Amino acid sequence: MRRKLAAGNWKMHGIATDLDQLTILARAHPDPAVDMLICPPATLISRAAQTLEGSAIAIGAQDCHPQASGAHTGDLSAAMLKDAGATHVILGHSERRTDHGETDKTVQSKAQVALTEGLVVLLCIGETLAQREAGETLAILSNQIAGSLPEKADPARLVIAYEPVWAIGTGLTPTPDQIAEAHAHMRSELTRHLGPTAAQD
Repeated sequence: MRRKLAAGNWKMHGIATDLDQLTILARAHPDPAVDMLICPPATLISRAAQTLEGSAIAIGAQDCHPQASGAHTGDLSAAMLKDAGATHVILGHSERRTDHGETDKTVQSKAQVALTEGLVVLLCIGETLAQREAGETLAILSNQIAGSLPEKADPARLVIAYEPVWAIGTGLTPTPDQIAEAHAHMRSELTRHLGPTAAQD
């Protein structure tokens, strides 16, 4: 049976004193009914992993570089994140796609290297308000899945997250029917790319 994942992305928030929140969270959910994941800024990954050691809450990163290593000042590789204690990584988030101009190809490269390093990839896809109003939502989801999904990806270490960009910080909320339509379409696309069993897990 499919197990749900509740993930918290701290984005560019959090310093060492905020790690107390993780201790409170772990005590409140010693045996959660869903998988729980916190993705703090990279500066806190190691300390967050130590804080939550032995708990049911996992630690993830918010991004990684598309190459395994190299002369890339200021960037972090998937191996570095894993070494710091991350088990997951968010890739393709709309803020990365918009603020940093990340393409589907870039996201695909990042996902491939992260999977190779043994991380679980949270692959974000979703449409903007203009795309939704133009009736392009399903086409956008299809294109992002096709362009961002690594070849022969291991479904056991892949989470596809529907992220309607138009609902982030706008006060707009997708309806249950809109979400259901997007999820059904995503499962159909994943069936084509990964097979029926993987798409339903």
